[in-house]
Amino acid sequence: MNKYDNISWDEYFMGIASFSALRSKDPYTKVGACIVDNDNKVVSIGYNGMPTGLDEEKLSWNRGVDLDSKYLYVCHAEFNAILNARDGSALKGCRLYVTLFPCNECAKACIQVGIKEVVFLDNKYENTISIQSSRKLLQLAGIKIRQYTGKELKQIIDEKL
Repeated sequence: MNKYDNISWDEYFMGIASFSALRSKDPYTKVGACIVDNDNKVVSIGYNGMPTGLDEEKLSWNRGVDLDSKYLYVCHAEFNAILNARDGSALKGCRLYVTLFPCNECAKACIQVGIKEVVFLDNKYENTISIQSSRKLLQLAGIKIRQYTGKELKQIIDEKL
């Protein structure tokens, strides 16, 4: 690939998802998402973070237990991308590009808004019950699931610039 070749749509949209992940303040796991329609137009983006308007200093980014666990507070990238869409009905039939395989809660949200395909970069939690149930939900809903196989954002930038 030379610097004048175009990147693929998959590389472009996963690049947007990867770049969006950099907005996350999570010190352990930064996740980004990009939702795209059938015309390859970006409908929405999101990243994992605390709910809007809350004083984040009063919430934990720790992986702790009880009320000291980020898992009780953080909104996932896919969930934020769905909520950030200007028109929820515009999500029907869209593709979701996400840097980490969606959890079961995000899978339910994808089903509810009519996402037709999930393209994920990493699935480091694939053996957890949350991800196993997520995969089951997505499959039962007829949502296509595929792992991204293109180049990662850093590699594309290094080759193109």
